[in-house]
Amino acid sequence: MTGSLENLTVLPDGGPGVSGDLLSHVLAQIRLTGDHVRSHEVAWSNVLDLEAGAAHVLVVADGSLDVEDDGGERVVIDTGDLVLLPRGLGGSRLVASASHASVIICRFSFDPHSLRGMISALPGRIHIRRAEGAGWLDGIVPFLMVEVTDDEPGAALMISRIIDVIVIRTLRTWVQRGHTTGWLGGLSDARIARALKVIHERPLQRWSVDTLADAAGMSRSSFCERFAVLVGRSPLRYQNEWRLTLARNMLVAREARVGEVALRVGYESEAAFSRAYKAMFGHPPRDEPTLPSEKRLQK
Repeated sequence: MTGSLENLTVLPDGGPGVSGDLLSHVLAQIRLTGDHVRSHEVAWSNVLDLEAGAAHVLVVADGSLDVEDDGGERVVIDTGDLVLLPRGLGGSRLVASASHASVIICRFSFDPHSLRGMISALPGRIHIRRAEGAGWLDGIVPFLMVEVTDDEPGAALMISRIIDVIVIRTLRTWVQRGHTTGWLGGLSDARIARALKVIHERPLQRWSVDTLADAAGMSRSSFCERFAVLVGRSPLRYQNEWRLTLARNMLVAREARVGEVALRVGYESEAAFSRAYKAMFGHPPRDEPTLPSEKRLQK
């Protein structure tokens, strides 16, 4: 945390409530697709085989796994624990450290343009221990496995949606611990979360740095410094990226034409909107594909 109490002009109220509301707003923008679920047994000292680079959620149903990192300290994923791997294992290995490990493996993929700043800022591994997740994992995992064995129409869609819920609930649990850094650190910092909430609730308003600093209850210099450290970009750049993210959601859903979307998110001309959109997403808004159809799950 940067800055000091002397730099604060107001101590804002809100705290967890501010972050919590904002978190729901932000997580609603994340799109992901679950496409594979399996239960796997790993014999003692054997390595759990996962598809390289793919995102996974793992739940240890029985036994335990050791996380082996080069030069890292020993981390044990015990019975009932969950691990989220947003970008796969990387250089790590998961080795059965008990007589065996029974693991439920859910593979999924993030929409690469779905709130890119947040996804890229996620750590390589998020570990939720049984004590932290028992209240919701104990209910949702058995439900998931029932759907995996269900051949009724709609089972594939149900499984994809359940994986979506598990990932979002994992991120929510992790953020609410208050130990996050990087972009998500802004959600657990009450002052920066206050400014983020203002941007999210009124994205069409042309916020100035001074106005956002007032909303955060901080001096301009302290606010800019802390915002950049936690969020990884300036306040005004973040505001523009959020507006473009909302614009992309409208275009993907085919809610309006490009010119109408540009006006809705606060651009005065379609040309300016198209330039900003291409700079962020790599293609002009007219080339934005529609929402993909649900993939058929492998079971």
